Amino acid sequence: MSFNPQEQLKIISNNGTPFREMINPHLPDKSGLNVLTFTTIQLNIGKRCNQSCRHCHVGASPARSEMMDRKTMDLCLQLIATCPEIDTVDITGGAPEMNPHFTYLVKECKKLGRKVIDRCNLTILEKPGYEYLYDFLAENAVEILASLPYFRKSYTDRQRGAGVFDKSITALTKLNARGFGSRYILNLIYNPVGAFLSPPQKQLEREFKENLQRHYNIQFNNLLCINNMPLDGFLRSLMYAGKLEEYMELLRNSFNPNTLVGLMCRHQMSVSYDGYVYDCDFNQMLDLKVASVPHISSFDYKRFLSRRIRTANHCYGCTAGAGST
Repeated sequence: MSFNPQEQLKIISNNGTPFREMINPHLPDKSGLNVLTFTTIQLNIGKRCNQSCRHCHVGASPARSEMMDRKTMDLCLQLIATCPEIDTVDITGGAPEMNPHFTYLVKECKKLGRKVIDRCNLTILEKPGYEYLYDFLAENAVEILASLPYFRKSYTDRQRGAGVFDKSITALTKLNARGFGSRYILNLIYNPVGAFLSPPQKQLEREFKENLQRHYNIQFNNLLCINNMPLDGFLRSLMYAGKLEEYMELLRNSFNPNTLVGLMCRHQMSVSYDGYVYDCDFNQMLDLKVASVPHISSFDYKRFLSRRIRTANHCYGCTAGAGST
């Protein structure tokens, strides 16, 4: 079962109250989400990944070949250099480290004085040929946002594949030895294994810290929680299990208007591997481009800031419960 972006959008749009109708009563002008700040640029620099996770909204896998090229990367760097408001460059994928220009991008961003976040799946650090990343990330004081579905092996391997937990623990141990979790920022990111919402973030963070410290002597800074998005791999698994309507109803019924001010789409822009501009990484997967500034090569600062953010029913995933960080 496979769906293109238009088919995915149609499937999720046919489930319940449109997201815009839900949020408008909670917005000052009742006309959709507007931009609040522009502090972060998120770059999806490729869909190739050493893992193939069933929940992945990107559909990343070892079989994917899409990668951001140097020309597109330089256009992004040019924008970063000319926009002092951008203080953070959030690099994601796939496994972003598999892009051959990854180290170039990190070094150039650091030269510009920006904070760099690497969304790392941890196991890539243990893949032959990528071991140098441990020292590279430390030398450049890159903030790591590492995926770890749970502090128990069975849960993690069920979501990400056999052996993923053990490799992740090895990677975390080596990162700790290089100062991550103390001198450098090491945050973990949690998302549920199944069709349910993330528990309260602070409570789960305490459990993660206690268990990882007790059993593996691992330390980290913060745990961030996200809800699974009904897109791509997770959408397929929901439909296969006959749970799509149930999950969409859960997201709608858990809508929390207090999450609206902190939504990432109101504070960032997201750029795909081929240079197209989106409100967020999730909109990338549905091909919901920013209409007024569709490509990084024709970026216009004023038009970007004055835009209305494009939404659909997948956005319930960011506003359900405590929301998605």
